[in-house]
Amino acid sequence: MAHVLMAVTGADAIVLTDGRTHPTGFWAEELVELHRGLDAAGHRVDIATPGGVRPTVDPGSLSDDSDVLRDYLTSIDGLLAHPRALADVRDGEYDAIALPGGHGPMVDLAVDADLGRLLIDAVDRDAVVGVLCHGPAGLLSAVREDGSFAFAGRRLAVFTDDEERQGGLGDTSPYLVESRLRELGAVVEPGEPWSVTVATDGALVSGQNPQSSVATAQRLVEVLAGR
Repeated sequence: MAHVLMAVTGADAIVLTDGRTHPTGFWAEELVELHRGLDAAGHRVDIATPGGVRPTVDPGSLSDDSDVLRDYLTSIDGLLAHPRALADVRDGEYDAIALPGGHGPMVDLAVDADLGRLLIDAVDRDAVVGVLCHGPAGLLSAVREDGSFAFAGRRLAVFTDDEERQGGLGDTSPYLVESRLRELGAVVEPGEPWSVTVATDGALVSGQNPQSSVATAQRLVEVLAGR
């Protein structure tokens, strides 16, 4: 079975273009379904954040009827309470890296040098990388010393610009993740807004939005099974 690093945002707020501060964190459904799918398949999952801070759940991802998500987060509270620091993770230590979303990754994971180092190492040894919704913002950190983007030319799904405008932060978003990835050379393959959309390009598995959480976890498990 694989040893998987789940790199989770440590941010709890994002500054909008109008100067307001908006609460954020990781998106509950995405972290839960990725962890549940991997754990059920027998894989060992560790959690790491920038600086080893305890990650915050995005309050917008928990509604009054989210008891199932809350119960699962409680069941893995030991992992969430004591994450590893990304800086302490060695290259080659994990078989796979998974990045759940929420707007938080736009704040810290997108510019985290240690995550960038680990992702570049994963690409270079063809290790599995799974990203979901805004989680692909973390891929933005994977820029090599020569300025090239480690995921240039790779096909992926991500929370689209249309979805950000329709049901995300809209025009107040500090940037659009899909557009940033395209600018760096990634090949984004969007589905219809809010559709279940998963893209697989070799060892890279990506899901478009929260609706794609379960399908992304399933595809990630399938790819790991084929290694």
